[in-house]
Amino acid sequence: MYKIFEKIPEASLEYVKSLILSENITIKLKKSRKTKHGDFSVKKNGLCMITINDDLNQYRFLITLIHEISHYKAYKNYGPYIKPHGVEWKNIFKNLLLPIINSEVFPNDILRTLAIYAKNPKASSDTDLNLSLALNKYNMNQYDYVFGLSNGSVFKASNDRVYVMIKKLKKRYECMDVLTKKLYLFSPNVKIKEIINEC
Repeated sequence: MYKIFEKIPEASLEYVKSLILSENITIKLKKSRKTKHGDFSVKKNGLCMITINDDLNQYRFLITLIHEISHYKAYKNYGPYIKPHGVEWKNIFKNLLLPIINSEVFPNDILRTLAIYAKNPKASSDTDLNLSLALNKYNMNQYDYVFGLSNGSVFKASNDRVYVMIKKLKKRYECMDVLTKKLYLFSPNVKIKEIINEC
């Protein structure tokens, strides 16, 4: 539990402690998972558990932690039958975010996008392109993204498959798997493992 306090901005420490230290909840760090930053679950014995990826930068870690604490509080207040990211969770998440949306906790580039995102939060901060890109600037490893590629560029994605960029659609990018010739739609902020041929 106490290891998580080393993972968040110092200015948010007392606030986060006030949210969790009196609660009956277990928080564990996990190795990086490609499909999620964190999760909340209730075990068969009733134990409430939050897991968070260990490799997140301090700002993404904090937002993810507040996201998952919001799931815990929604479960505690409303029971297990509400929608995971329904109105109950959204209202709790917004209320828990508000006290830390300030320049003591977040740098200005994240602050601006986080304030907009907090008005109507989605299931993942990655669905907000501007917030995702602002947060990713503080990663230890910098990445290239699908949205930065031109048509015809060949790249390797995190699943180690090779794709060619076909074209930009309204919100996504159409790419073709070089091996199977199947078409896939990529979100703009999908990280690229390696650019093989940039046109």
